[in-house]
Parts: sequence; structure tokens; C-alpha cells
Amino acid sequence: QVQLVQSGGGLVQSGGSLRLSCTASGSVSTIYAMAWYRQRPGKQRELVAALTRTGRTNYAGAAKGRFTISRDSAKKTGYLQMNSLKPEDTAVYYCYLRGFGQYWGQGTQVTVSS
Repeated sequence: QVQLVQSGGGLVQSGGSLRLSCTASGSVSTIYAMAWYRQRPGKQRELVAALTRTGRTNYAGAAKGRFTISRDSAKKTGYLQMNSLKPEDTAVYYCYLRGFGQYWGQGTQVTVSS
């Protein structure tokens, strides 16, 4: 099956930046969309950004203007560039892939100090 491996999380100060990566392994068929979700402490998982196979993007209101979703198809890797981070961005971030099936990364912690 398809596996998604994430990296790039960590601790940053308010106003700092992080770049998350998500690399797919295994047999990957047609990909219709990729996305990043996050789960903040005490909250339900929420969509942060999405990217279709044709390059169209969608961002949560809290992320728009600060976060950028992208992909490198040759490397089978997706990215989430996060700038101007705020303490409220502190969460576990998950990558997601939608194709024939749907797949999730293992999650990575992002902590933003005030």
C-alpha cells in the first residue's frame, strides 16, 4: 500500500518559518488531490491547505497569505511552507493524499512559542 512519510516539524518562535515535507512510497496510482491537515490541542482535525492534480489550491482562512502548499511530482513529495507562524498554529500536522484510495502521513508536531 501507499505510505506517506513526513518530516520538517519542530519548535519555532512566533514569526518564524517551517517547511513540512511528505514523501510517498509504494505503488501510487492516479492522484486527484493532496492536502495538509492539522489538529490543535483540544480541537478536531481541520483542513489547512489542499492542492489538486491540476495545480489549483485551497487554503483555510487562517493559513491564507502565510502558508503555501506545493508538490514535486518527480520526487513524489508534497510540501507545506509556513511563514509568519503564530502560537495558534501549534498543532500536529498531517499530510493527506487522495487517489484510488486515501492515505495519511504519520503526523509531525509543530510548536510555535509566543
